[in-house]
This record gives sequence, C-alpha cells and structure tokens, in this order.
Amino acid sequence: MDSFLIALQFLTRIPVNDHHPANTTSPGQSVLYYPAVGLLLGALLSLMPLLLTDASPLLLAALVLSAWVLLTGGLHLDGLADCADAWVGGYGNRQRSLQIMKDPAAGPIAVSLLVLVLMLKFAALTTMLEQDRLAPLLLAPVLGRAAILVLMLTTDYVRPQGLAENLLQTLPVTPARWVLAGCVFVVLISLGLPSLAAGGLLLFWVRQTALARLGGATGDVYGAAVELVEAGVLIAAVL
Repeated sequence: MDSFLIALQFLTRIPVNDHHPANTTSPGQSVLYYPAVGLLLGALLSLMPLLLTDASPLLLAALVLSAWVLLTGGLHLDGLADCADAWVGGYGNRQRSLQIMKDPAAGPIAVSLLVLVLMLKFAALTTMLEQDRLAPLLLAPVLGRAAILVLMLTTDYVRPQGLAENLLQTLPVTPARWVLAGCVFVVLISLGLPSLAAGGLLLFWVRQTALARLGGATGDVYGAAVELVEAGVLIAAVL
C-alpha cells in the first residue's frame, strides 16, 4: 500500500498522507504501481460522463480534459513542453538541450505543441463520448504510465541527481516486465491492436528522439511519453 501511495503522490495532485514509513519499501517498488495510478485516474475521469448524463458531449469532453489536467497538476504536460523547446532549440547539442529543459519558461514551440495535443485529446474525447464509449478513457492513462516503465527498462537516464535516479537504482526489473505484459494484454483485449500500436509507435518515436538529442531519457522525456501515448491511444480508439 505504501508503494502505491508513493506513486500516487508522485504522479498526481490527489491529496495523500505522506507520513508513511520511508523504509517499508524501496523507491523503485513504487514504479510498479504507475499503471495502477493510471487506472485510478481513468476511473475518476470516467465517473464524470456517468454522473453528468444530461451534459452535451462537447461540454463533457471539456470538463473531463480539465479534470485530467488538474488531477495530474500538468506534470506530464510540463515535460512535453520542456522536450519540445529543448529538441528544437538545442540544435542537436546534448548539453544545451539539457540546459533548456531546466528552464521554466515555455517558448512558442512548446506552447504550440501543448495546444495541439490538448486539442487532439479534446476532439478524441468528444468523439468517444458521442459513441458512448468509456474504455479508451479508462485505459489511456494506464498505457501512458506504462510507457514510463518501458523507458526506465530500456533507456539510460542522463540527468545526474535527477528525481528518477533513485527509482531506477531500486527498480525491480522482472516484476516491472510482468506489469508491462499485463498492461499490454488488457489494452489489447479491451481496445484492440490499433490503439496499442498507436501508443507503441509514439513511444518508440519519443525514445528514438530522446536518444538522438540527449543520449537517453530524463523525467521530462517520461512526461512527454505519457502525454503523447495517451493522445495516440484515444485517437486510435475512436477512429
């Protein structure tokens, strides 16, 4: 339970009692619960259409997307914005790119990409609600956070003393692989191959771009992967 609460505290703005014993579990153990946090987010977001049955799909999509951003505190959107600025403004220079990613200011490239991703999510949510389908909303956050596990298992972390460094040092590799296999199976059965393929292709692109620009991943890369995978899964599910 402590590991789940650590994951919930790290990935969301849901109030969590942070007085759990620090020595009851390794920090890396909490990473195994990232998809479970995604499932909780998906369940909370799916409650809104069930409760607000008289609202129009357009209004519901706006409310769901707003709640989505508020529940996560814009954490992953911030990572996406930092990556956009760094990968364009860094000119292929690793150190310059890493420096830009630490700058809290957002440039026009970052703002443009955030608007585009949020617009695509909004359009996909509207279509999904018009089709009376909730499974994509329930599972997109799961696959988005499973993307973090994939990057942690396959990509070097290049930010010394970064937030994820301690997590990676104590991450249980074999259980993480089983968690990923379970996520893939559930999404494949529930949403089908197109959604899984869309999320996988976007994750592959993020990873390859991070390797080319940075030589590996950072926390911002994890955030960018979450946002793009979520958007890809939603879009593929409703097409």
